[in-house]
Amino acid sequence: MRFGLIVILLLFVAGPFCIGKPAANVQELLSAVANEPEGSEIAVGKGIFILEEPLVLKEGTKLKGAGIGETILVASENWKTGNFALPGGELRPKKDEENCYLIRLANKGKDISISHMTLRGPQVHGAIFGNGNENLHLHHLRVEDVLWSGIRTFGMKNAKVHNCDFIDAGGKWKKGGLPGHDGGVSGGAIFVTWAIDSEIWNNRFTKTIEGKARNVFGIKGRGGRRCHIHHNTIGVNFSIEFPFEGNEDFEIDHNICHGVISIPKHEGGKVPESGVTFHIHHNYFTTGYAVEFPRNGVEISHNLFDFTVDKDGGNAICGFAKSPAPGPFLFHNNLVNNPGRGVLWNHGIYNQVTIRNNHIIARETVTPRKEGLFGIHGGSDFDTIRLVENIIECRGLARPLFRNENSYGATVKGNELINVSDTEKYENPASDKKAGLEKPLLFKCGVNGEMTVNGWEIGPTKSVAAAE
Repeated sequence: MRFGLIVILLLFVAGPFCIGKPAANVQELLSAVANEPEGSEIAVGKGIFILEEPLVLKEGTKLKGAGIGETILVASENWKTGNFALPGGELRPKKDEENCYLIRLANKGKDISISHMTLRGPQVHGAIFGNGNENLHLHHLRVEDVLWSGIRTFGMKNAKVHNCDFIDAGGKWKKGGLPGHDGGVSGGAIFVTWAIDSEIWNNRFTKTIEGKARNVFGIKGRGGRRCHIHHNTIGVNFSIEFPFEGNEDFEIDHNICHGVISIPKHEGGKVPESGVTFHIHHNYFTTGYAVEFPRNGVEISHNLFDFTVDKDGGNAICGFAKSPAPGPFLFHNNLVNNPGRGVLWNHGIYNQVTIRNNHIIARETVTPRKEGLFGIHGGSDFDTIRLVENIIECRGLARPLFRNENSYGATVKGNELINVSDTEKYENPASDKKAGLEKPLLFKCGVNGEMTVNGWEIGPTKSVAAAE
């Protein structure tokens, strides 16, 4: 009896079970995943492991490869996933074809981790599927060439996804992308429905497919609370998309975004007790049509919007919905270079807007654009619209501040206006505060802070001490 107690104590102290040697072939891998108990650490050796059905990981499993590009899990050509009917649902797990992913997590399984390997299609829907998982940890992975969503989760809590590469790993195949296939609902490299208290950082998203055969989405979600998305480099059509459902206390910061951040909600949505749905700050945006609205309770601050004059078809921030939104929206301490059509445009009424302490430079574009820099719906409550203490300069071609007569009812105060053509229509009285940014813009962004924004300049980070 005493000997048995000693054995039990030793097993308890030793922690999770770990197989003696890494799995050297697919048969050993399948055996380990199927037969080892919950909480096991399963190592996978170097090589290509061809799967004909999903690996189903038990609760607590730690699956670790020999490294990205060293351990490669790939779908067999014999694995038939029904690509003619990719998933059509975004809110219900049963709408997804969960057996069309390389790895499937135990339903509601906790403490699962996957790391240090490459997960590759091409004909499967995605790499990892999970429902109701807590403390999920995905890191040092490369997910490439899958049809719909690289990582697909529902009800994810306390998850961490970091230091991963996503290549052609999520989106919607258009007609012609696959024979006889339309793609259905758009997926995402990371697609999370109802994520809570989760963090996504230091990931790189890349699209290599040319033309419009496939739109690729980086981080996509439907609803969530208290999530932090930061220090990612996102080089796809839609950088981040969280439309429709309610969101609370999302922080999106220090990312390089080569596509739009899309967060629209009917009538702007409910504002949580904290007052913030999304705080978007210290990001580097390179494409006009950078943020899509409307959404209430949004703060956008300390970003560099840096667009070229030859791509002037969009507004930096725009809303296409017709339904009125009460706001609020705060836009401050941003640098905006070449906003194209304009800085802000909303198709519908949007109230409680404060635009302060920004520096905006509008150069003559290829079109050239002549409309006002702010397109605020004429039915808005202009007693709640404020443009104060900004520096706004038009270089080469004078442009008006506003696009309609009703907008001149807004509060315009303390702005430094250079070559703005409609200054006779508002007073713009002096303010006791300085126009422009309250302090210089300096930050690192992208994967591992790879780029530094220093005012209007952007370049590779030279040292950790170079930026905050």
